[in-house]
Amino acid sequence: MTPRTLRFYRERKLLPPPRREGRIAWYDSRHLARLRTINALLARGHTLGGIADLLTAFEHGRVGAGTAELMGLESMLGTPFSEEEPVRLTPEALADHFQGAVTPENLANSLDIGYVTVDGEEIVHVSRRLLESSAALVQEGIPLSAVLTAGRELRTHTDAIARVFSELLRRHVLADDLVDGRASEITETLERLRPLAKQIVEAELGLALDRRVRSELDGWLRPSEATEPSEPAQQPSEPPAQETTSGVPNRTETPGE
Repeated sequence: MTPRTLRFYRERKLLPPPRREGRIAWYDSRHLARLRTINALLARGHTLGGIADLLTAFEHGRVGAGTAELMGLESMLGTPFSEEEPVRLTPEALADHFQGAVTPENLANSLDIGYVTVDGEEIVHVSRRLLESSAALVQEGIPLSAVLTAGRELRTHTDAIARVFSELLRRHVLADDLVDGRASEITETLERLRPLAKQIVEAELGLALDRRVRSELDGWLRPSEATEPSEPAQQPSEPPAQETTSGVPNRTETPGE
């Protein structure tokens, strides 16, 4: 979503104004939910003018119960599960967070993963918690490149976890006709399920860490020591056997004898 599109939506009364701090405009989860509702209505063939009228009527209570319920449900589905606070930083401040480990390669990886974006002369980190946690890992001695590699792998696994929950919702909560008087009920169900998903993942991660630490603790505390290969034991040398004839030692003959 470009700034130009956001300004256009605000001018058309499709979006409420953002919260401003100086020259910075802050958009929150309500704006994101509204944008997703607009996109859903556009996908159904509504015009922007019709969507603006519908949203205005919805806000003033002038729409039917079924439409209001459905729009409320779409807003709920568009509400982020995360509660992350973006952080705006200068490049120098970002480097200070990571003790000078922000190399061009690490910055490129952060951009590719989606941790940071560039906005003019500033860098925006997607999450204050991720920023501070990553910086703490670097302070403990873990290279930033290793932290980013682990973050990329974690992103793959968390995407898989999100698919599991999404499939549960699709099959068992959103399976019925949404317009058939159940939109309000489903909205309330989603409100209850939202924190439960986080609790389940947090509990499972804690249990998994416990299992992993227990299984590897012995190796951490008593790492196997490399031992030099032992030299094969040398057998005592035996004196060369003397050939005998009838038990009499042979005599070495010398010339002239």
